[in-house]
Amino acid sequence: MNKLTKLGVSALCGSLAAMSAANAGDMTVSGTVDMSWISLDDATTQNPIGIGSDFSFAGSGELDNGWTVDLSIAHTNGGAYSNTNVTVGVPAMGDFRISQGVSGSGIDRMDDVTPNVWEEAYGTGLGTGINTVGGVSGSTNVEFTPNMMPDGLTARVVYSPSVGGSAAADNAASAGASHKGSGYDVTVELAEGIIGTSGLTIGAGLSATDQDQTNTLYNGDVDEQTFYATYAVAGFTLGYQWSEEDLGTASNELSYENTGYGITFAVNDDLSIGYNHYESDQDSTTDVTAEASSFQIAYSMGGASIRVAEATSDNNAYQTHAAYDKDATTISVSLAF
Repeated sequence: MNKLTKLGVSALCGSLAAMSAANAGDMTVSGTVDMSWISLDDATTQNPIGIGSDFSFAGSGELDNGWTVDLSIAHTNGGAYSNTNVTVGVPAMGDFRISQGVSGSGIDRMDDVTPNVWEEAYGTGLGTGINTVGGVSGSTNVEFTPNMMPDGLTARVVYSPSVGGSAAADNAASAGASHKGSGYDVTVELAEGIIGTSGLTIGAGLSATDQDQTNTLYNGDVDEQTFYATYAVAGFTLGYQWSEEDLGTASNELSYENTGYGITFAVNDDLSIGYNHYESDQDSTTDVTAEASSFQIAYSMGGASIRVAEATSDNNAYQTHAAYDKDATTISVSLAF
């Protein structure tokens, strides 16, 4: 196996600026910066020093009729535009969020909710390429979260008129993948108020995207679904998740079935430990299972956090060559101010 070691330092630049105007709501600016060192045995890593930065603008206000408006504009490394989302809260109805491809809409909120103390098993620099459910989240979409649901029940419905099309300016349109049409996601989460058990959460979601089947590459639509359960008790949090995705391809049919589980334990208010495992079965002309496991420790003191992850992965990117099996040690220091 290749041995990967990564050292990261993250600084969260809290609120960099705040502006307000009478009857115009509030606007804040925040950002993050990450610095890392990465090395890979038996391979050329070139310059191992990396720097990443993000900053975002957030605004909020209330209209005379009681509606609330929240705005978020994000920029990725180097100031490149990332996404914008606007949420309008309507009393006695719920929240309507128009999102330009922001991660976390619809079923993408549930792509992996298995417990961990820092990152997913595959999220510590291993480059596993594991495929998880995403639904219509990558496109410009409208998400509705009704607020008239009973206590303990959260439901969301998301719709995109053209999956893949995103980030169009006002009075403009954006093109998505030519073979994809409209799509929708539906998610439901049940908590104590419905289930009756403290600490237990159950969630499920499904997604469907129309696909042009006159294109010889596709003979079906894109269908995704997931189910998960987590339970927190006496410092422990346990969780399990299953998901499935059918890409609707014709020749070289592609589908994925994923399972993951995790357990964490809060030793005290500052120290937590956890184990997370995730595997993804790719069903195609050659069936391959990609998997990753990670043991993690996280310690916080004031505005500083130290995280260590010892991780391993097999068949990265669904490749079976020995070069696609990796071991990684990741050390990260985060400073918040």
